[in-house]
Amino acid sequence: MIFLTHHIPWNSPSGKLVQIEHALTAVGSGQTSLGIKAANGVIIATEKKLPSILVDESSEPIPVTQLVRETAAVMQEFTQSGGVRPFGVSLLVAGFDDKGPQLYQVDPSGSYFSWKASAMGKNVSNAKTFLEKRYTDDMELDDAVHTAILTLKEGVLTPSEIADYLEEVE
Repeated sequence: MIFLTHHIPWNSPSGKLVQIEHALTAVGSGQTSLGIKAANGVIIATEKKLPSILVDESSEPIPVTQLVRETAAVMQEFTQSGGVRPFGVSLLVAGFDDKGPQLYQVDPSGSYFSWKASAMGKNVSNAKTFLEKRYTDDMELDDAVHTAILTLKEGVLTPSEIADYLEEVE
């Protein structure tokens, strides 16, 4: 999460929400992340991070749409409330519930959209263009993982990082 440490007016003379633009800029400079919804699941890929021992892996099941809607509502509230600033993050939310695999992207403004495949971060244009060429509705998880690695390879990961991913997948 990025916290803005200086005061930025909410609105510019043109009527734009300046803090939302700054939050979107912060998201755009972050690590490239992408999500792909396959026929039998959803994957999210990004730079490898070590898991924290503080993560509680047991949680109450919740429909994916409800989770996204509630998270987006909190983010949207922070764009309009006095004394708080918008979240400087976008989220890729993947889940599997009674409606099957789902992938959503939530922006700092609180807007959210359902996606078949999406990307965000530094190389978003290249990644989305690559995903548009490679994605198919009948894609299975193995194909989605392969497509994610190829997408990240297009300018995000080094050859040794790709080798690490391939070892973990196999």
